[in-house]
Amino acid sequence: MAEVINMPKMSDTMTEGVIVSWLKKVGDDIKPGDILAEVETDKATMELENYVKGTLLHIGIPAGGSVPVDALIAIVGQKGEDISTLLNSASSKAVLAEPNAAESAPAASKESPAPENAAPENNVHENNAPEKETPEQETLAANNSHGNRIKASPLAKSVAKEKGIDLSQVAGSGDNGRIVKKDVESFVPASKSVQTEKTAAIALPPIVAQESYTEVPVSQMRKAIARRLSESKHTAPHFYLTMSINMDKAIAARKQMNEYSEVKISVNDIIIKAVALSLRRNPAANSSWLGDKIRYNQHINIGVAVAIEDGLIVPVVKFADNKSLAHISTEVKQLAEKAKSKKLQPNEFEGNTFTISNLGMFGIDEFTAIINPPDACILAVGAAKETVVAENGAMKIAQVMKVTLSCDHRVVDGAVGSALLVTLKDLLENPVKMLV
Repeated sequence: MAEVINMPKMSDTMTEGVIVSWLKKVGDDIKPGDILAEVETDKATMELENYVKGTLLHIGIPAGGSVPVDALIAIVGQKGEDISTLLNSASSKAVLAEPNAAESAPAASKESPAPENAAPENNVHENNAPEKETPEQETLAANNSHGNRIKASPLAKSVAKEKGIDLSQVAGSGDNGRIVKKDVESFVPASKSVQTEKTAAIALPPIVAQESYTEVPVSQMRKAIARRLSESKHTAPHFYLTMSINMDKAIAARKQMNEYSEVKISVNDIIIKAVALSLRRNPAANSSWLGDKIRYNQHINIGVAVAIEDGLIVPVVKFADNKSLAHISTEVKQLAEKAKSKKLQPNEFEGNTFTISNLGMFGIDEFTAIINPPDACILAVGAAKETVVAENGAMKIAQVMKVTLSCDHRVVDGAVGSALLVTLKDLLENPVKMLV
């Protein structure tokens, strides 16, 4: 008997999936364990495994199409089996992906045709709106409404000549638009800058240029980022705490550790370890808002934001407080490589209890980050930069790093967030404390 294959939910936040490619075609014999297709979710591109033995009788969504979770994507059964009943009863949830640039170009050209000499370009729209009359041109038209002769009183002409005023720019208030003395005396000439711009426009050769833009379909990952972070920003009452941390000892310790470590330890690895230990000492910040209850996590899983081509993904270093710096360094590198190649598995980007976003490598001094649900906090890390500091009444140069903690005020109060930063500062400024 034929069986329907529906789009599975491949991550906790997935609502729809895009069929990147089918690895089997209609008529192929398939067995459990075969890979039917590659599916793009909001987190990564994953393989769709088959669990039914038989023949692929029907593909319900072509490559490039997107469907909601639980919608029909294929039917497997015996060769020659009648599947019309399944097709008629199945809920039609398939939604084709947005048209590609080549398909949408004809429709765009109907609405705003491009000039004949413009080269066609996929998904690019150009605007050649006619130039509107300037206020000065409208005034001139009004003064010349009765022909080219400007109607003005002799006294008005005399005053205009004395003041060097062009009567063609003066609006008349007399009969039939006749210019009188008071019109000339109250006339305010156009700004010199406008006249200069007009003169320059006439003097310079014309510039051949057109406004244009390119549109691309929104990826499943970008849709998920937009949905989750918009929800976080608008539902979680954020507040922010910023602290400066002297990184001299941490940087010196890293240099010394790398002389003995088999893997290169980064400043970010040290920050992950310090944050994990700080959460162990301040468990109230390692929490989540669940609507009718607050979850205080006993385990510490640190999400590390990684920028990839499609957006942002947060691989998770689980039980980070129990791992060595070398272990954390190796794991972070492996997770980052998987993230950039879209090979992360759901268990590698789910389960975070706290998130770190580090833009220090880009030279960013400080910034605020949006909380990554279900966490109650996220730490934004800036660059460590040489700064003049006062120590024991003397001025010295130190490597100072600014961190900003974003907190969900429904769960974490100012005192809890502050205590977490105080502990983090103490550990980073005295890294030997992380060993005891």
